[in-house]
Amino acid sequence: MQDFSGEDIEWEIAVDTDAAGGRLDAVLARAVPALSRSRIKDLILAGAVAINGQTRTEPKYRLKAGEIVSLAAPAPIEAAPRPEAIPLDILYEDKHLIVINKPVGMVVHPAPGSPAGTLVNALLHHCGDSLAGIGGVCRPGIVHRLDKDTSGVLVVAKTEQAHNHLAAQFADHGRTGPLHRAYLAWVWGRTQQARGTVDAPLGRDPNNRLKQAVRADGRVAITHYAVEQRFGGEGWSITRLRCELETGRTHQIRVHLAHIGHPLVADTVYAPGFATKANRLPEAPKAAVLALGRQALHAAELGFEHPVTGETMHFAAPLPPDLVELEAALAPYDLARAEDRAPE
Repeated sequence: MQDFSGEDIEWEIAVDTDAAGGRLDAVLARAVPALSRSRIKDLILAGAVAINGQTRTEPKYRLKAGEIVSLAAPAPIEAAPRPEAIPLDILYEDKHLIVINKPVGMVVHPAPGSPAGTLVNALLHHCGDSLAGIGGVCRPGIVHRLDKDTSGVLVVAKTEQAHNHLAAQFADHGRTGPLHRAYLAWVWGRTQQARGTVDAPLGRDPNNRLKQAVRADGRVAITHYAVEQRFGGEGWSITRLRCELETGRTHQIRVHLAHIGHPLVADTVYAPGFATKANRLPEAPKAAVLALGRQALHAAELGFEHPVTGETMHFAAPLPPDLVELEAALAPYDLARAEDRAPE
């Protein structure tokens, strides 16, 4: 099964006129300063570089303007994470798995820039000897993730059997089994439809490798959404959506909703006009939005088949305090209630 700690780090470069004629290894070394030229040469020889989708293994290859160069380098092997006594909000636990209500600000797995304080560090301490070997190592089995600043329900395997079974369910995305994921998202604007589907392939943003983007050559990504509540006043509107995933791509909901013109409230990555929009809000909603400091997204529900008993399980994570405050600040501007109060 896939081990998320081993994902490649990818770069994509469009060859401009300045780089045209340059050697493949030299141009990549300038474009990717995180890697040495000798490391890049080794990666080219190993087949980790493609030009216009075709693998090239010649470091001396002279590039042409307009060519697209992609490089996939294995992520550095991380030092073994250490147990840390970090409080956890546990929704359910047995000897096979544990279900957590992940707080805002917690990274799921140690990575460069977040070597400690992660969910994995907390689980190593909490579970201790109850962790059976997964891939020959006593570690929690991460089968899905939530962004650092997305709160909500997340399941982790404690045994290899549970890990394999849960990973297969997430890979199937609920097409043939009971896997179910529902998120609550507060977005800018008023959607034209009460419900809809965003079917748009996603891939790495060619201009920023830390972002995802809708791309014709991306991986299939499908998000279903339905309006739960609309809020608004003169010059502004916010809609709370319930989103259900048919696929599970990185930043999927954030990118898809921005793609249809309704980015997540307080998402500074995919909603660049965030500050201007917030300034149009009444005082209480404005204060609540500015206090978020993260995208208004919450993994509210998770359902799956228990990997050992076969029981269909369902869990719901309550809203964290910052989203409770957002809801309270928006409540007086509920458009449905305003329509009910309007004179006939």
